[in-house]
Amino acid sequence: MSGDPTPTGPLAAGGTGGSAAGGGYGESLFEPWKPGEGERIDLGSLAYDHVTRARLRALGVGPGTRCLDVGAGTGTVARWLAEEAGVAEVLAVDRDVRFLEPYAGGALLTLAADITAPDFDPGRFDLVHARFVLMHLPERGRIAARLRGLLRPGGHLVLGDAIDLTTAGPPDTPYRLAMRAMWQALRSSIGTDVSWTPGYPRLMRDIGLSAVGAEVHVPPLGEQSPIAAFWLDTWDRSREAMLATGMLDAEQLAEAQEALATGAVADLSPGLITAWGTAA
Repeated sequence: MSGDPTPTGPLAAGGTGGSAAGGGYGESLFEPWKPGEGERIDLGSLAYDHVTRARLRALGVGPGTRCLDVGAGTGTVARWLAEEAGVAEVLAVDRDVRFLEPYAGGALLTLAADITAPDFDPGRFDLVHARFVLMHLPERGRIAARLRGLLRPGGHLVLGDAIDLTTAGPPDTPYRLAMRAMWQALRSSIGTDVSWTPGYPRLMRDIGLSAVGAEVHVPPLGEQSPIAAFWLDTWDRSREAMLATGMLDAEQLAEAQEALATGAVADLSPGLITAWGTAA
């Protein structure tokens, strides 16, 4: 394993990311030290982890596999790999690993690192997984190619990000206005961009992977569903930035929040697009 920082024993303190217009993810929005941020991340995990687990199992991840989980968040995927999938080793990387440290040990190692840094090179792996990471980073093609370079021959790269299927067109409901304002606010403040994610399969081809595939999962926006709670919390944390876009006012945002909280939204949540490919 090369580069700095490196893990020390079974545990390494610290965190994944890059820079954006107003600071990267976790700097100007979604700061990990703010109360409830770990719980917000876990709501997204409740909505999407079963999809990720099914895909990794379909790719044959299991005993003997050495895994890298990039942008590991609260570690739900990394812990599943280590404790249930029975992999040989999983290295969980994030720019801030405070949510990971309590679970490290055994097959689960943690590493605080910025994957955009020139010296990021934690080793070679049978699986490299990153979910909701590239959408927040500039030069995503370069970063995807770097992650592909961390694969052993025959290894799998699995990348997942948000895909927005509804907000580009009418009707201009409060929910759609809120989602549009959120995406604009995230793009302006931390550089988030999901406009390119439908092109994930071509990106996988472009970085030299074979057996490329992709799938989309859209969780239902039911009352008290994990994904509805996730978006409500996300809107709360980005409220000022959303209103600053001028794309909706406080009354429209309140209407969107009420509709989402009560299950009255007749629309689609942003989904998860997962793409994968195999290294020669």
